[in-house]
Amino acid sequence: MKTIILIFLLTSFSMLCFSQEEEKPSPFTVSGYLETYYVYDFNKPADNTRPSFVYSYNRHNEVNLNLGFIKGSYNTDNVRANLALMTGTYANANLASEPGVLKNIYEANAGVKLSARKNLWVDAGIFASHIGFESAVGKDCWSLTRSILADNTPYYEAGAKISYTTDNGKWFFSGLVLNGWQRIQRVSGNSLPSFGTQITFKPSSTMTLNSSSFIGTDKPDSARQMRYFHNFYGTFQVTEAFGLIVGFDYGVEEKSPESSSTNAWYSPVVIARLALSKKVTVAARGEYYSDGNGVIIATGTPHGFKTAGASANLDYQIAPNALWRIEVRHLNSKDEVFTKEQRATKNDTFVSTALAISF
Repeated sequence: MKTIILIFLLTSFSMLCFSQEEEKPSPFTVSGYLETYYVYDFNKPADNTRPSFVYSYNRHNEVNLNLGFIKGSYNTDNVRANLALMTGTYANANLASEPGVLKNIYEANAGVKLSARKNLWVDAGIFASHIGFESAVGKDCWSLTRSILADNTPYYEAGAKISYTTDNGKWFFSGLVLNGWQRIQRVSGNSLPSFGTQITFKPSSTMTLNSSSFIGTDKPDSARQMRYFHNFYGTFQVTEAFGLIVGFDYGVEEKSPESSSTNAWYSPVVIARLALSKKVTVAARGEYYSDGNGVIIATGTPHGFKTAGASANLDYQIAPNALWRIEVRHLNSKDEVFTKEQRATKNDTFVSTALAISF
């Protein structure tokens, strides 16, 4: 009897081990994201297109899709790859300069681990940008709409990068060789690659400090103007319910080819978020963007683009993978850079709502 019981236990254990081996997670995963939105701009643009410096949620008075993508990923201990295809008004606006089907690529990259003991990787392809704390994926951002600085720095980039994360996960270092300032295909006539760096420090689970830079040009060799840009931000979870993000962009570009003088632009932003319950959060944002010489945002006005903004939003977590949001935002510029009823104006006020679902 004891022998029979022992055989039964051994058989059961063997079957359990075999079952666990069979149930090892696959290196392949498929995920997706879809975010619909509606924006009402009180300036009532005649063509229903929001101001030219707005690249996300840029359609007025119509229900539309900002971003939808399907993503396939492959991850093992020493190899990784991602491919995501997208559609939406975000893709139409941000990838307008890219040719053909490249407009529909959200992500396409592959990487290999260079060390058996250290977290050192090299990756190549098309990636999300290494700059800034806001991304194209709305659910990951504290505010519904993107800050002016986020909409006017790269959302994506193409090239190769080497990255290293320390064993304790507190430090991340990356160096990048890129095709340009938000470029999959390099500008025609430009033979110079661009370069980037990123350093992230996480001293604790409640604080992140990040420094990102870009050096390069977005023009052909015959009209080359070097651009130097730096982004810094910090995220601080002050309490379990209250968090704060502080960011600052500063960049310069040569006034003309081989010029020793430069034009500068800069932008500070602060976002505060408060969780009212497990499902409800509110956030407020204050921002300012100064580009007096039209390096990034050209206006043709005496003082260029010098605009302050404020917004407030409410988020409701319908389900773990479903988020509904509403936001009120106001922008005020030194010059009349906006248009209302075919007249120039200094102000723009709009209300936005969005529904984001991930799977």
